[in-house]
Amino acid sequence: MDRKNNRLLILIATCSIAGVILGGTTSWASSNQCLQAKNLTSECLTQDPATQILQGMSVGLFAGAGAAAGAAYQLRRH
Repeated sequence: MDRKNNRLLILIATCSIAGVILGGTTSWASSNQCLQAKNLTSECLTQDPATQILQGMSVGLFAGAGAAAGAAYQLRRH
């Protein structure tokens, strides 16, 4: 692999990891806020917090990878 491909892989990996962290943190905060509300809803009680966090992390993974791919595409065009 040449140097440009290594940079691209590092960019995608870094953005993906950042997306996983941000997505998981956001989902965790959302589930905590839901459980600490004065009026609990049935949606809040039926959702498993771990599943919700994993969904947020997976969305963050794809969002981070997509953002990195978009940024790399823009850099290569110019």
